[in-house]
Amino acid sequence: MTALVTVDDVRAAQDVLAGVVRRTPLEPSAPLSALVGGPALLKCENLQHAGSFKPRGAYLRLVRLSPAERARGVVAASAGNHAQGVALAARLVGTHATVFMPVGASLPKVAATRGYGATVELVGDDLAEAMAAATAFAEERDAVYIHPFDHPDVVAGQGTVGLEILEQCPDVATVVVAAGGGGLVAGIAAVLAAERPSARLVAVQAAGAAAVPPSLAAGHPVSLADLRTMADGIAVGRPGELTLAHIQAQVDEVRTVSEEQISRALLFGLEWAKMVVEPAGAAALAAVLAEPTAFEPPVVVVLSGGNIDPLLLLRVIEHGMASAGRYLDLRVRFEDRPGMLAGLLGVLARERANVLDIAHVRHDAALRMGDVEVSLTVETDGPDHSHRVKSALRAAGYSVD
Repeated sequence: MTALVTVDDVRAAQDVLAGVVRRTPLEPSAPLSALVGGPALLKCENLQHAGSFKPRGAYLRLVRLSPAERARGVVAASAGNHAQGVALAARLVGTHATVFMPVGASLPKVAATRGYGATVELVGDDLAEAMAAATAFAEERDAVYIHPFDHPDVVAGQGTVGLEILEQCPDVATVVVAAGGGGLVAGIAAVLAAERPSARLVAVQAAGAAAVPPSLAAGHPVSLADLRTMADGIAVGRPGELTLAHIQAQVDEVRTVSEEQISRALLFGLEWAKMVVEPAGAAALAAVLAEPTAFEPPVVVVLSGGNIDPLLLLRVIEHGMASAGRYLDLRVRFEDRPGMLAGLLGVLARERANVLDIAHVRHDAALRMGDVEVSLTVETDGPDHSHRVKSALRAAGYSVD
């Protein structure tokens, strides 16, 4: 039997972390509250030092190393957030960190990790390959390998998020948190199981990187052969022995969310909560938005990280807008005579549909002689608005596909 982290371990961690990490705010969300039918609050770990919850566990792990271990340096592997957490913690405790990151890691995360003083090595196509390189390097250099989630100190450090949640919302009924390797959800689980056993804890994984469900079914950690998700922070192909034990014993439910649902959650965070979060940080929110009545209020949703590449943010916003029905693609055919295009644009203006892109085609064998086709992408308020736009165009005599 794997010995679980206890709430006393987490309380001891909180004492060590006092003044080192931020006590992040728990912000109420009126739009989310309306959806779940009661109080809904956002635990803003995206506002933590280094942009995620990771410094909590990383600092606790490093500060408990012996002077001799610190002198040899530490090694870590990460797609980004653990890398920054270890790099920051290493600087604070006075040791050097070497971090192995996948070749495709987010450039801002790589730059931030280097900015905290760590040496970054880009190796492999995914986290598993980076971890293999990191462990080999640690053995070669006799350095301490800092596991991203499967260590009692890391779990206890992350569990301080759970203590803060109970201090900020003592009557919480449901806590929803994203899970990759499971360090954060395991730490929160240790706290809730002891201090608020009536609260329901829901772990959320990206559907394209959901290693926990098959691991629970098998009764031991199972490795995924393929990971496909933009949520790099939770793109972990195998949970840890310790973290899976906590999930088995203390987590009430594991849900998965699609890429479309994550995109919508990111858009919701920007528009309604004024929060910039990364895809992994929005996974828990995505689960609640997908089925809000399944979560008993008061609900606390953990926004676990905010380190998003601006280029990915742009693509995600566009994808989220499309998934939410905010982009409408139209093909409109009409007689090619003066004023018809102006009339088309006039209808769109009256319906308050903003034109984002337009293409005017006259020379197409599929068109009737004397007709023209215009392809447009317009911005709308959602599916109902899109329906009104198309109805208005048809009423004005335009053929709309």
